[in-house]
Amino acid sequence: MNFQTTYLGLKLKSPLIVGASPLGDKIESARELEAAGAGAIVLHSLFEEQIEMEERAVALHVNRHSESFAEALSYFPAPSRFEDLPDNYILHLGKLRDELGIPVIASLNGTTPGGWTSRAQLLEEAGANAIELNLYRIVTDCMETSAEAEKRAVEIVRQIRSSTSLPIAVKLSPFFTALPHFALELCHAGADGLVLFNRFYQPDIDVEQLEVSHSLNLSTSQELLLRLRWIAILRPALEGRWIAASGGAHSAMDCIKALMAGADVIQIVSALLLNGPSLLKKLHSEIANWMTEHEYESADQMRGCMSMARCPDPEAFERGNYMRVLQGWRS
Repeated sequence: MNFQTTYLGLKLKSPLIVGASPLGDKIESARELEAAGAGAIVLHSLFEEQIEMEERAVALHVNRHSESFAEALSYFPAPSRFEDLPDNYILHLGKLRDELGIPVIASLNGTTPGGWTSRAQLLEEAGANAIELNLYRIVTDCMETSAEAEKRAVEIVRQIRSSTSLPIAVKLSPFFTALPHFALELCHAGADGLVLFNRFYQPDIDVEQLEVSHSLNLSTSQELLLRLRWIAILRPALEGRWIAASGGAHSAMDCIKALMAGADVIQIVSALLLNGPSLLKKLHSEIANWMTEHEYESADQMRGCMSMARCPDPEAFERGNYMRVLQGWRS
């Protein structure tokens, strides 16, 4: 069975890739994921706050010697020359590129335009095959409009694009008023593809300690439905761009549905954290069996057959399905 696909211009042996997570943090586990059939690995995110914190620390370390002897200062390069991003991320990225035969995608997570975006060039120099830009932001200011929030995100993409020649995938949340228009704006600003969607981790309240508590819950297959809907809607509008499904892919059928909706790749994290790298072999085997039974010869042949432009009932992705579901309910 031919699982080969293209994502962000990269030739992949499989559309099943490892999403941003701790799964790529160790060389040994990354090797296991590659051996099990992963098409690519996305590293965990490097946050805007981490980069800026390191820059402030370096500046403080150098500037506190500003009243010292001039010749001593010559041993300290200007803060802008400290390109160690943090160091560990860059070093690990380089090691993975040396050890693996599959693409390694670096991840940046940011919310505001600024100097941190220029660090994308360092990721390119370290050997990243592409950059995933996670625009994870919750607007809490009631004076900030949706247009301002979108403009800020577009400007971040434009700055990243100006600092690197690598392909860029933008990871979005689903909470935008006019997502199709915003998606096109991001592509016009330089995005080569979209990752749908990131997951907002919801805070809880500890009523005894009167504290806000945080927990990380793994995804379920139910979360895939939101991804399927928007991938199917956006696929016709984003021809020539790439789409990754992220969140809720746990089974072979989940992966098949994502491909049919129009995803170029499926990012898997929670299922791998629960079951280990061997899950990828199981998924490939089950997908291949299903494709053979239904006379599909390749993943490309199946891709997008249930997108909004090609499915038998496009209204199912719009308001028509909303009415049918509610009116068809029986207790």
